[in-house]
Amino acid sequence: MLFLFQELQGMRSFKLSNYIIGVCILLISTFSIAQSSTDPYIIVLGIAQDAGYPQAGCNKICCQAYHKGLEPAKMITCLGIVDPISNECWMVEASPDFPAQWKIMQDLSESKEQPDGILVSHAHIGHYTGLMHLGREAMGAKQVEVFCMSKMKHFLESNGPWSQLVKLNNIVLSEIEEEKVYALNTRISFSAITVPHRDEFSETVGFKINGGSKSILFIPDIDKWEKWDLDIIQAIAGVDHAFIDGTFYSNGELPNRDMSEIPHPFVEETVRLMDHLPSSEKNKINFIHFNHTNPLIFKQSKEKDALKAAGFNAAEIGDVIRI
Repeated sequence: MLFLFQELQGMRSFKLSNYIIGVCILLISTFSIAQSSTDPYIIVLGIAQDAGYPQAGCNKICCQAYHKGLEPAKMITCLGIVDPISNECWMVEASPDFPAQWKIMQDLSESKEQPDGILVSHAHIGHYTGLMHLGREAMGAKQVEVFCMSKMKHFLESNGPWSQLVKLNNIVLSEIEEEKVYALNTRISFSAITVPHRDEFSETVGFKINGGSKSILFIPDIDKWEKWDLDIIQAIAGVDHAFIDGTFYSNGELPNRDMSEIPHPFVEETVRLMDHLPSSEKNKINFIHFNHTNPLIFKQSKEKDALKAAGFNAAEIGDVIRI
């Protein structure tokens, strides 16, 4: 970790690297926590919506905060899974920030050359396009296992440049089925849960990840909770921690766009839906996948304070949860 921090200090001349330096400072304590036990764990590698923060073309106050040096950039939503005993690691989503996120994983797993596998939820840009870094123009990876549903598998096999990754054996696609349990190793398993979303190119799933003693639910994208054939409150009751769609804080957040065309459960809606829950259930919930306009993406905001006061959490890069 010290090596990574020193290496990144030398990159200060590149403005976008400043946020990576900030992440490394944040992660210094995280790495010591992560390495203090042999239990498998989840680490949050990114919290932003598909287009990241700052977002291209945005001149509003939200992104001006970054350009004025008041707010660090934020990497796109991604989780890492680490087994310290076997020294295996997996990534949940392959985001456009894959290079920086994989560097963090390398430092957690004794500089492995490539992930042991990647779980991909759907074919929107923030969730799969990082696979390009496994290709011959970049890492030249060898047979990285990519877990995905049938339509997602067909999309990757049938469209370039992703089909080239398959042809050159940079990746090996493992088709998964809904609610079937798949073992990553002897201590960690996962299952996929279909959710309603804008499925232009593939189906969309969330993941339930099980360790030796705890489990997490990961649903970064869904249209609305009421459109789901499952009850989100019951789903959260069945796990120890949940990372759920927090893309937009409230209606009207995009004043020049019809937000019904990009449906997500507003954080305010989810909080109202779950406000009656006991504190033990609320504390399981970590909102993630923040749009650049969402005040929860900032280091500090009154909305973030209010969310915490209500008993809920906003995910932060570097959060570690034992499983």
